[in-house]
Amino acid sequence: MLEESAYHAVALQVATHAVNPLGVAEAREVMLASIDRIADQARGARSWVGPECRLIVLPEYVLSGFPLGDTVPGWREKAALDPDGPEYEKFAALAAELGVHLVVNAYESDRHFPDLYFQASVILGPTGDVVLRYRRLHSLYSPSPFDVWDRYLDTYGIDAVLPVARTAIGNLAAIASEEILYPELARALGLRGAEVFVHSTSEVTSPQLTPKAIARRARAIENMAYVVSANSGGLRGIAIPGDSTSGGSEILDHEGRVLAQAASGESIVAYSEIDLAAVRRARKRPGMLNLPSRVKTGLWAQEYARHDIERPNSLEGRTPERSFFAERQAAVLDRLAAARESGAAQEPHREPSRNNTTPEK
Repeated sequence: MLEESAYHAVALQVATHAVNPLGVAEAREVMLASIDRIADQARGARSWVGPECRLIVLPEYVLSGFPLGDTVPGWREKAALDPDGPEYEKFAALAAELGVHLVVNAYESDRHFPDLYFQASVILGPTGDVVLRYRRLHSLYSPSPFDVWDRYLDTYGIDAVLPVARTAIGNLAAIASEEILYPELARALGLRGAEVFVHSTSEVTSPQLTPKAIARRARAIENMAYVVSANSGGLRGIAIPGDSTSGGSEILDHEGRVLAQAASGESIVAYSEIDLAAVRRARKRPGMLNLPSRVKTGLWAQEYARHDIERPNSLEGRTPERSFFAERQAAVLDRLAAARESGAAQEPHREPSRNNTTPEK
């Protein structure tokens, strides 16, 4: 594998055509048509940026939008992609055609968990192969691997939960949407070697710094890593003003500097050089700014283990109603409030058996 020390990345800001009001068959047709529309824009981006373009990142749930009123089984049937299905085949062909690493974020099914779906960030390599599949761990209203934790680990192992892809364009890791707000995830991926975080998002933008914009800068600095963040170029097809999630796609370097940023609407202007040699030199340099070298992992592992917050395996053996997710968060808030009032660390929650599935109310 011939490694490139520098190349160009594009955070491709395209509109999302939501499928919420559609039936299953029509939704599937719209998603396939969206791939054709996105492919034309990706070709344009590749031509505009030039032959050094090696990485294209697409926004969050770019084919479907987010579930809005759909049941979990209903959204799985309507909008979740089969990992071996035609949508990924078309994206794989596009990555191979352009000779790039293409990052797609979508809801997808899993034959091992037939009653659920997961939100995934998938990196397709320049030969069309899948080089990374990351399933989002933090999601307020959708299932995650943590909800079926023991069985997910038995099926895939921890390296698939926190994957880092060693590629010719560096060590790549995916962070989905609001997960940029969780420093633990980026830190774990950084400790596993990630040099470039690809961040598919669909978020509110503002002339002021938003929480996610602040977090992107922090995650880049904390982990001495690039962040390539693609936001939606508008959301079409549902009763939310279309430009509520439009603009702000950006690329940050390992010192938290914004190298490129898009305004609102569909855009290819968020592109910049990724200098792997620079980040690797910085990571070897002693000093106060080398934050990854100064993390006290053992201390934080012990302290985190003392706190009972969101519990694993909550969906084992059940298909949730949408109300489940709000009820679970309410239970967590009660536990947090009790812990704060007592001022003492909590004892970790112990499940009496692997199949205990009833969340504490």
